Amino acid sequence: MKKKKIIVTGSSRGLGFYIANNLLKEGHQVVLNGRRKAKKKNYIGGDFSKPKSSKKIIEKSFKILKGLDVLICNIGESKSSLPNKETYEEWKKMFDQNFYTAINAIEASKKYLIKSKGSIICISSICGNELVKGAPITYSVSKAALNFYAKSISHYLGQQGVKINVISPGNLMFKNSVWYKKIKKNKNKVDKIIQSNVPLKSFGMPDDIYNMIDYLISDKAKFINGSNFVIDGGQTIKN
Repeated sequence: MKKKKIIVTGSSRGLGFYIANNLLKEGHQVVLNGRRKAKKKNYIGGDFSKPKSSKKIIEKSFKILKGLDVLICNIGESKSSLPNKETYEEWKKMFDQNFYTAINAIEASKKYLIKSKGSIICISSICGNELVKGAPITYSVSKAALNFYAKSISHYLGQQGVKINVISPGNLMFKNSVWYKKIKKNKNKVDKIIQSNVPLKSFGMPDDIYNMIDYLISDKAKFINGSNFVIDGGQTIKN
């Protein structure tokens, strides 16, 4: 595969860091991002929930990379609330983190990606595809908005030579993930949830997501645009 110039948003830790680190190992040029300052090579701190900050991050990234081929929108956050107890502040925070972080990154990078005929990958969630029992409503709705946005804008971007696709993970296990913390509290309860709801009776791993990204940024995926790839072990119906 031709080596790409890539930005991974929300990559200071967790799944985003795993993705960025593996891309680097494969020889791609990668800029990492997080809201906090960090002493890492090719790392740019900044908040993608704000348009002005997003524009600055993308412009700095473009200068470092001397181009841009791929944008991976990985920022996301969930917060539990009882149904009908959600506050305005929570709704705003969830849309800022799960929807506007991607919108702002895409809007700021469109001109560069159109020039390179590049691609965009949005990391979403199965909660944005259908009702998942126990999933926070604010989180689910904001991810659903992201999914529909990606599908809608794929028509416009496709005409400009840019592909945009979504990856919707199910239950992922990695250090300090939501499920990692839940297992620490009550392993037996978590085991019962997975055994009851996931046909493959296991968690997904970061590699399962990275392997799809690796495929989508390759020439093998040159005719894939506006698609939503569900990686959940068969948990949901709308695959």
